[in-house]
Amino acid sequence: MMVICKRWASPELRREARTRTNAVWKIGIVRGRSPLDWNNSGANPVLASAGVTDVEAEFVADPFMILNRRSWYLFFEVLRRDTQRGEIGVAVSSDLLTWNYHKIVLRETFHLSYPYVFEWEGSNFMIPETLGADEVRLYKSHAFPSDWRLVCPIIPGSYADPTIFRHGNRFWMFACDTPYEHRSLRLYSARRLEGPWEEHPDSPVVENDASAARPAGRVIAFQGRLLRFAQDCSRQYGEQVRVFEITHLSRESYQERMVSPFPIIGPGGLGNWRTSRMHHIDAHLISTGNWVASVDGWPNEGGDVK
Repeated sequence: MMVICKRWASPELRREARTRTNAVWKIGIVRGRSPLDWNNSGANPVLASAGVTDVEAEFVADPFMILNRRSWYLFFEVLRRDTQRGEIGVAVSSDLLTWNYHKIVLRETFHLSYPYVFEWEGSNFMIPETLGADEVRLYKSHAFPSDWRLVCPIIPGSYADPTIFRHGNRFWMFACDTPYEHRSLRLYSARRLEGPWEEHPDSPVVENDASAARPAGRVIAFQGRLLRFAQDCSRQYGEQVRVFEITHLSRESYQERMVSPFPIIGPGGLGNWRTSRMHHIDAHLISTGNWVASVDGWPNEGGDVK
């Protein structure tokens, strides 16, 4: 996989996926005692392209979960085989083990991926990656988990994997502004979800570092710490995920540190789900006090996941 290419937006990556039967992203569920310690949850993957029933899918990737009325909803990118364009699908589970695919819930005239779904003030919102629109967009569900409608554009420009979170009575957003090189990360904030959004004075907060710049999932709070996940694209696109602690965050300054020199998830890890790449994790604290996360993986060439 070529480092310079955007996730499945390039013809080169699409051709590679078509010529390698098992070289497609699939979705799994992992569990852990903390967001820094993961193990395999059992039978993975829980969702693959064959599980998508309303369109012919080449792969599924970028899973984000949200709990709503005691059910877990999993939103993810579906790459359509006919159009080679990403759309957003949803699956539902009551136990985090068995997932029932529903349908495509959001499509546009351009490629969609990374459907970062979140709840705010009783409503459900999504900020997917919308590179083709040349702007970061905010959507709202009017009949969850369906009927997603555009609220407004919030940041102009082509950004990969916009990642929003709440801290200190403000909204913050990381986004990679070098989506074909994965080497820089910008930071924005706003008092209101709809904006206006302003760029942080220390932005870009990561420069010339493909091992740390591109977001890899939801920013989480853990034991009084803010953790962000980043794709390590230093050797190849989306090979593994690293974790960083945000040690200082204000409108005036930003500081972070790498939590460990070792990836939090990566190829060959997480029990018997053998992968050659893992590039996404969406972690959630559950009622037992443990953690659960949706991840995606690229199986090893020459054999399916087993």
